[in-house]
Amino acid sequence: MQKYLKNQIAASAATKEKILKDENLLKIIEDVANKCVNVYKNSKKTMIAGNGGSAADAQHIAAELVGRYGFDRPSLPSLALTTDTSNLTAIGNDYGYDKVFSRQLEGMGQEGDLFIGISTSGNSQNVINAFASAKEKGITTVALVGRDGGKMAAMADFAIVIPSDDTPRIQESHILIGHILCDVIEKEIFGDGVGK
Repeated sequence: MQKYLKNQIAASAATKEKILKDENLLKIIEDVANKCVNVYKNSKKTMIAGNGGSAADAQHIAAELVGRYGFDRPSLPSLALTTDTSNLTAIGNDYGYDKVFSRQLEGMGQEGDLFIGISTSGNSQNVINAFASAKEKGITTVALVGRDGGKMAAMADFAIVIPSDDTPRIQESHILIGHILCDVIEKEIFGDGVGK
């Protein structure tokens, strides 16, 4: 059991080490963080969606922004499009599950907002459809994906592709990236900035 536990922790650390050594990927994460800061400086909002564990990550990240991440400060507008069961079931029933996020973006998204779509494969059809709706409305899109990035990476304005084919390792890295984004946003808008 001890060997197994160590192997799991080592595998998670190895994936994060790959991210740490990938200068191009780090630059994309930096660009996304800066874009998020600009979205909030312009009084816009973030919207986040995914399925399963990625839905939980969407809710986690939105909660850090609406509540707080590292210190007390004013609330920031962020919506996890995975939480309203009446919306999800009505849209799923009337339009199909593939429309559960795109329909919400059509109604609540505004030009200048930012949408983060989370998927380990990058091929979740309901998130792909949301990207299409976001583009139509002038909403910046971020794909938080793994493996080869899937269709989402090609569609997004920014694609953060975790260098792994292992779903748990991808998900662990997604929440790390989410935490980094929350930290940068908070410090740049309400704190002393990052690295100053």
